[in-house]
Amino acid sequence: MTGAEQNQLGYYVYCVAETAATQQLDAASFPAAIEDTARLQWVTANDLAALSSMVPLADYGESALAEHLSDATWTAVRAMRHETVVEFVAKRVSVVPLRFGTIYLERSRIERMLNEKGRELAQIIERLRGHEEWGVNVYSDRATLLASITEVSPRLRELARQAEAASPGQSYLMHKKIEALRVDEARAALNEIVERVEQTLSEQAADAKRLRILKVEATEHGELKAKFAFLVKRSQFEEFRAAAERLAQENLAAGVRLELTGPWPAYNFSTEAGLQQ
Repeated sequence: MTGAEQNQLGYYVYCVAETAATQQLDAASFPAAIEDTARLQWVTANDLAALSSMVPLADYGESALAEHLSDATWTAVRAMRHETVVEFVAKRVSVVPLRFGTIYLERSRIERMLNEKGRELAQIIERLRGHEEWGVNVYSDRATLLASITEVSPRLRELARQAEAASPGQSYLMHKKIEALRVDEARAALNEIVERVEQTLSEQAADAKRLRILKVEATEHGELKAKFAFLVKRSQFEEFRAAAERLAQENLAAGVRLELTGPWPAYNFSTEAGLQQ
């Protein structure tokens, strides 16, 4: 860290919105900034404004921030504050949310970013207007799926029917074949369910993205098998939720559970290229 970073302050930026829309917000009702001692402030340039707060570069300079991010407690507290601020604004006006850790060294650099990226940012805000991001997680209980796969899989269902009508010797061989195919059929059935969830809910949304699963996540619902983000028009959310609930009921017997989360600021449908300095 340089000596200048020890004493200097930088600008932590949360999101970008239209200047006219921000003027309708009550600054006194805003949540706390990422650092308790700072206050939230808008940096404006023509039709756009970036919400920011001052932070010490001793903690938020490039090298210092990288070191802090290895501290799970420090990161969790500040990530939550960042999210609380962005969610507060996003519920009231259309915003381009910025990722945790967006720092500018000077106010003039924020203004320059707003001017240089103004057209792109305005297009994103317009596309997101009246929309929210909703997440859908798909979990699978392996034991339940394997136990029910004979009924779920048309192939195994037909083999089971044939086994019932076959001679004892043939029936035995068919049941052995069913057991051998159970795991493969369960995998295929799960993939089909996930694809059906994606297709059905995409039809109820303005946009959709399948997200990467960074690690194996197991919960009381089972193992996480797929994660989706959907951009949903607020006025059509009830239809979207109803479709998700139908899918959940249809696949419950197969040990597949759907978890609906949100609404979130539309991180997965915003472009941040060139916004960080």
